[in-house]
Amino acid sequence: VQLVESGGGLVQPGGSLRLSCAASGNIVSISTMGWYRQHRGKQRELVATVARAGSTEYTDSVKGRFIISRDDSKNTVYMRMNSLKPEDTAVYYCYVDHIMYTVERTMEYERELWGQGTQVTVSS
Repeated sequence: VQLVESGGGLVQPGGSLRLSCAASGNIVSISTMGWYRQHRGKQRELVATVARAGSTEYTDSVKGRFIISRDDSKNTVYMRMNSLKPEDTAVYYCYVDHIMYTVERTMEYERELWGQGTQVTVSS
């Protein structure tokens, strides 16, 4: 099982991007899905999460601008980022926890998984 991210890139201030992260493999269930980011020289920080039941949480700096969603039929989490600011520039990492999957009919469990990271740069 692995997470594959896409959607990062360069955008001007005020622009928008949509990040996607798909979990590959024979997925049975995923609890929380979310996005973290890491600014250069700083620790990784939580951006947004969406629970299996659909509830969402956002860090204060992105509230009203970012929208997180998930499609469990595709084992994919999305994050729509609007009104982007230069301070949103960072490497964004996909995150899932309590993932159940099967390998040759055997049920497996991972406490958490991380994507490889995708660069988002907001600059004119």
